[in-house]
Amino acid sequence: MKISSGILLFKRNNEKFFYFLVHPGGPFWKKKDLGAWSIPKGEVLEDENFLERALIEFREETGKQINGDFIELNPIKQKGGKTVFAWAVESYIEMSDFKSNTIGFEWPPKSGKVIEIPEVDQWEWFDTEEAKTKINSAQVDFIIQLEELMKLK
Repeated sequence: MKISSGILLFKRNNEKFFYFLVHPGGPFWKKKDLGAWSIPKGEVLEDENFLERALIEFREETGKQINGDFIELNPIKQKGGKTVFAWAVESYIEMSDFKSNTIGFEWPPKSGKVIEIPEVDQWEWFDTEEAKTKINSAQVDFIIQLEELMKLK
């Protein structure tokens, strides 16, 4: 069973929520938009702290450190069977100098040829409604959970 861990970064402006999402790099994702975006996340290694992994992944995919009061959300299961754990944190992040790590990626599929691609090729803030259309459909639940929790505060 694959497990990933990530950060749902959000900010508020006039009681409106905005979410920071990332778009995967590489030729497979190049023309995909709706449902292709994600929270910055990555696979958890055995015996690893999930929040620490989420913070490492955030740094690898953006080049930025993130701090704040982390709110643990209930995990979700994506269509492919991967379970994703997430922590929400309210913070602002400077967008001008992002830098993603690169990964080896077989392209074309089953060709044996490996190309180097950025893990993430776009970063963007979206309001709640747009974020819900852009993000992986299973991850919409993270947005719903957070907004419900914030109503209780």
